[in-house]
Amino acid sequence: MQNNFGSHAELSKNSPGTRLKSIIMDLPANKVTLNEIRDLLGQDGLLLLTALLTIIFLIPVSIPGVSTVFGAAILLIGVSRLLKSNLWLPKKLLQRELPAEKLRAGLNRGIVWFQKLERISRPHRLKHLTGDGLTGAINNCALTVGAILLMAPFGLIPFSNTLPALAILFFAIGFLQRDGVCILLGHIVNVATIGYFSALIIGGGVAIHTIFQFI
Repeated sequence: MQNNFGSHAELSKNSPGTRLKSIIMDLPANKVTLNEIRDLLGQDGLLLLTALLTIIFLIPVSIPGVSTVFGAAILLIGVSRLLKSNLWLPKKLLQRELPAEKLRAGLNRGIVWFQKLERISRPHRLKHLTGDGLTGAINNCALTVGAILLMAPFGLIPFSNTLPALAILFFAIGFLQRDGVCILLGHIVNVATIGYFSALIIGGGVAIHTIFQFI
């Protein structure tokens, strides 16, 4: 029983929600710069940020314009992971000061979501899908594809933001938990998104062609 409890405690200690709490505790008291946030977050922290950026899109129709900004941020995160480098941001943004208390409040709200999302994940499932090398490159490329799909100009169409956001969320959780099942789900949802967008484009083209023929 002690061994089981110890294993559970270790998993809890390394969970995304626990890491997020640690990041919140490490924030400065008053002001914080994006450079300091980047240093605190590191690679895993950027994945936590990625998951937070996708939550707003987990509704059928999201706010127009937001997908472009958040999608671009996630795209840069995906590229930085693919190149195994720090997230690049312009110098002015890196030195911009933000109110730490407001940031801390937002992260505290995000913890609630992470605690719910963690329940669908189990660490070390299908471990061969969580490796580095070629597998890691493919997975990180898929994350960037999800970000590009999120930025597609279909924001007012139902599920056009929800599907790519869900794929990104699965990738983020899969990377954090080393959960191959979540990573596999991310790939599946990416393919479904591409299929959905293709249907929208083809359907739109047929509709336009029909209208011109009618005219």
